Amino acid sequence: MKRSRIIIAAVLLALIGAAVPMAAVFYASWHLAVRSEQERLALFANRAIVRANRSLSDVRSVLAAMDASTLAPCSSEHMAQMRRLAVDSRSVEEVGYFAGGLLKCTSWGLTETEIPRDTGDYVTADGIDVIVRMQPLVTGAKPLMALQRGAYNVLIDPVRFVDIIADPGIRLAIATDKSVLIGELNEPDRVLLSNLLARPHNGMDDQHLFAVAHDADWTAIASAPRETIMQSLRQQQLLLLPFGLFTAAVIVGLVVWFSRKRLSPLGELTLAVQKREFIVHYQPIVSLKTGICVGAEALVRWQRPDGVLVRPDFFIPLAEESGLILPITDQVVAAIIRDLGPALTADRSLHIAVNLSAGDIATGRVLPVIGKALAPTAIRPEQIWLEATERGFVDIGAARETITEARRLGHAVAIDDFGTGYSSLQYLQGLPLDALKIDKSFIDTIGLNAATSAVTGHIIEMAQELNLVLVAEGVETEAQRDYLLAHAVDFGQGWLFSKPLPAQEFLVFLRSSRERLGSGPVPIRRAA
Repeated sequence: MKRSRIIIAAVLLALIGAAVPMAAVFYASWHLAVRSEQERLALFANRAIVRANRSLSDVRSVLAAMDASTLAPCSSEHMAQMRRLAVDSRSVEEVGYFAGGLLKCTSWGLTETEIPRDTGDYVTADGIDVIVRMQPLVTGAKPLMALQRGAYNVLIDPVRFVDIIADPGIRLAIATDKSVLIGELNEPDRVLLSNLLARPHNGMDDQHLFAVAHDADWTAIASAPRETIMQSLRQQQLLLLPFGLFTAAVIVGLVVWFSRKRLSPLGELTLAVQKREFIVHYQPIVSLKTGICVGAEALVRWQRPDGVLVRPDFFIPLAEESGLILPITDQVVAAIIRDLGPALTADRSLHIAVNLSAGDIATGRVLPVIGKALAPTAIRPEQIWLEATERGFVDIGAARETITEARRLGHAVAIDDFGTGYSSLQYLQGLPLDALKIDKSFIDTIGLNAATSAVTGHIIEMAQELNLVLVAEGVETEAQRDYLLAHAVDFGQGWLFSKPLPAQEFLVFLRSSRERLGSGPVPIRRAA
């Protein structure tokens, strides 16, 4: 992924990371505000039920007291008792006495006209006949509710059933368990009441927030305009906003951190290893005597998804420093088998050289990796050469063990970039090597009068004395090839013969070389 895409993605993620917590805060604030307001409404609805039960209890007490009275009906004492009970009760407005189906007297006095006893709208479980609305003819007051049992009735203002102290904007209604509307407070919406009595539930519509409470006798409905939520919403937002801001800051910070990590060279290299973005190019190795291609050095290339190749000198040092060179080496081995497996199986004289890291030389980790990769193939171990630079020989003892084991398994081992280290002769004498690769920096001095010109010949002589196969790197001119051939150097690689090639192009080069010049065994000389 290009840096510009990563930056764009990071910006988008940062914006989303900041927006989502804030959106969550607003959503949670709204949800909590609605729940808080519904809980408040439910509290008032339950209070209305308590008040309705208290009013009904007052009525029952008055009726029971009058049923037990032994005073002469409609006597002064009898009417005084009814009046006293009405005054002492908070809920009761009037008490009346019936005989022969007519109202004879009330707590206000004797009736002067014939007032028949009405039939109730419904009867409670304990036998009280309830008339929801009736117009008192004695007092001429506003419509009241009548509750009657036996010879007595009680008149009560329906508002007494919802006579509670409510917050501004709260609207209450109380109905029987049969959905008969009894009392109201603050003029609740009729359509809303009708809907909720038909299907009681808590909730909210376009204009109202509402809650419903029940018991055995009553259904209470409390409602409020939706705008009452805003105060609770602001309170919830003030409580949750710091958390939302903190969460947004943390997410944005993580996005920035991951983006920087991803944009860093190490981050990009790590992702490349995970996505297996590494391919192998093969630089032919030719016999200087015959010109025949005998093999190739496998050179790893980092190919981004957009096809761009990253220079090895950019990522190889970082890979070695970070330890990522180990899985990269494993991918190189897998690529060799995938790219050249059939060619190696068909031509046993062909070999491919694999560069090992200092870590692999020190631990020998790569040997079982190569063995496992070769196991299901017909490729022979001797066709996989292993190359190590002097940087891998810091621990001579560990390096000797790895090289000895590699040779036991059948691999040839070469020291790469020879002459660029600080104790090359010691390595040549102390390690069981098969081949030596002369570094390009020495090949470049051939034919020049440079101070280091004589070193090339000296290196060749030392290697030949130790019976090592010689491979010259970076051969670019005919003069260099002629010099190397004159000094009995075995093989060469460099742009004089070919640049590093993708697998298919290398196979074409190999076939062309064999068709023109033939083939033959590779002269591998083992150190004594």
